[in-house]
Amino acid sequence: MTEDQIREALATVKYPGFTRDVVSFGLVKNLKIEGNDVMVQMALTTADARVPQQIKSESERALAAVPGIGKITVRVDIHAPTQTPGQATQSTQAALAQTQIDGVKHVIAVASGKGGVGKSTVAANLAVALHEGGASVGLCDCDLYGPSVALMFGTSERPYASDDNRILPIEKFGLKLMSMGFLLDDAAPAILRGPMVTKYTQQFLRQVDWGDLDYLILDLPPGTGDIQLTIVQTITLTGAIVVTTPQEVALIDARKASSMFQKVNVPVIGLVENMSYFQCPSDNKRYDIFGTGGGEREAERLKVPLLGQIPIDIPTREAGDRGCPVVLAEPKSAVSEAFRQVATRVIQAVAR
Repeated sequence: MTEDQIREALATVKYPGFTRDVVSFGLVKNLKIEGNDVMVQMALTTADARVPQQIKSESERALAAVPGIGKITVRVDIHAPTQTPGQATQSTQAALAQTQIDGVKHVIAVASGKGGVGKSTVAANLAVALHEGGASVGLCDCDLYGPSVALMFGTSERPYASDDNRILPIEKFGLKLMSMGFLLDDAAPAILRGPMVTKYTQQFLRQVDWGDLDYLILDLPPGTGDIQLTIVQTITLTGAIVVTTPQEVALIDARKASSMFQKVNVPVIGLVENMSYFQCPSDNKRYDIFGTGGGEREAERLKVPLLGQIPIDIPTREAGDRGCPVVLAEPKSAVSEAFRQVATRVIQAVAR
């Protein structure tokens, strides 16, 4: 009996009145497995006694369907809402309010299972392409250990706090930006343990004054660890974009990232195949450096759209290094056009 099996079963239990499940709402506070016996501890804030009872009974029923499971114990801690008369008292309304960012219409995570696939390049240029289309866009660098947004946008400004103690994001090229790179010197590492990682991630999402945005793009770190789980438990994501390169070693980790989002009920908007091929400028011959067709096959396997195939070229690297995303630096290049196509397909997917 594993924790993944238990969480997967609990992910089928919906919060009453919502399409989201108790796992993605962050209600599961503790899991304990002894042999095949399972103890689950949940906590929620509600004034309606029927809600915890329904969650408890449905959770027990979902766990009973796990093959080989032994004794099942589900405990639900109930906290009374601290509300004044006239305020909403239903826990479903409170839960929804806790998972939204004021003024932000859509939050899209750009993720990958492994590093080195160009996820930050995709996130930065997608944000710029969306802004070019007339949208108001923010970009939050959630990779606390390896932040790159500051370099890719060519700014080392320090953010300030407003009168009400909210962090004011940096503005560049019409985008609102936040990154650990704005808070640290280039050579200073972010030496953080789990609780501090959670704290900083929540501050970037909750305490930054993002204002009114059509899209907030989250540049996630590689993997499926603390930061990813903190995000899905803190806010409601419109969806996730998974970035990969064509070779199998990258596709294996892309599957893990996609599976993580599916387990926490975050829809995968689609797959972006980065570094898809190299078009030689001297003879216009195409070279499939990392193989061919991997992203397309994986999108079919995951039953999600292939949002785009981004070629690899020198100007893209140069643009990122000098602090100007390639969509702005080389607007007529094949790479820039590919990013604009990805942006268009993302807009269409979100609208659907």
